Amino acid sequence: GFLHYVVTDCEFNSSKLNDIEYTESYYYNKLGIIRFSSSVGKFVGYTEVGIKNAERLNNGPEVIARRGEKEGYCFHNVGIDVEADLTKS
Repeated sequence: GFLHYVVTDCEFNSSKLNDIEYTESYYYNKLGIIRFSSSVGKFVGYTEVGIKNAERLNNGPEVIARRGEKEGYCFHNVGIDVEADLTKS
């Protein structure tokens, strides 16, 4: 069988928005094919198929939606995680 999966990640050093990076990585059979990074601001392909899809996604509404995920998804959850970690330490 074949395996396709997506990993969404928020990396941060503080709860400030400029210290947060949002990434969304797509894999097929353990091979990274495409990734969106808020630091780059667009999709980047790593395989022939990934490059074609990155071009398509960067010219569509998907890239605009992903650019908002840093603030909409990460910023909210990082605040919760930082608060939870500080109360436990």
